[in-house]
Amino acid sequence: MERDRVKQEILSALLSDSHVREMKRFIQHGRVSTLEHCIHVANLSYEIDKHLSLHSDLKVLLTGAVLHDFYLYDWHRYDNGTHRLHGFLHAETACRNAQKFFHIDDKTSHVIASHMWPLNITKLPHSKEAWIVWIADKCVSLHETLFRR
Repeated sequence: MERDRVKQEILSALLSDSHVREMKRFIQHGRVSTLEHCIHVANLSYEIDKHLSLHSDLKVLLTGAVLHDFYLYDWHRYDNGTHRLHGFLHAETACRNAQKFFHIDDKTSHVIASHMWPLNITKLPHSKEAWIVWIADKCVSLHETLFRR
């Protein structure tokens, strides 16, 4: 129960931030906003950690999950081709934004920067928190793409 309380505190702090709430303005997959997507990834990441008794650092896990797509633009817009390589580049943009607005540590930065491996071939997840978010993101993305259109 203590970890459930910690989860709520971490998520509440992040979701009350105006920059994070800005993710509501952008569509991620189908009809799902980027904010909704990131909340789903955070919740699934927490459930994976809990059910497998992995005892991850919840601050790193949940902060990385909520901010993994913190790039703050509509990647569906053409914008003269600037978002053409979104799949390859947005993790770094999200990481820079998270560092700028939240002053995250290196471990959390790695969770965000590595969530698009293998598209970002040099960003292999190397912590359990990074692997959990990577798995949760793929599962949630697949579900949203197939069933939330």
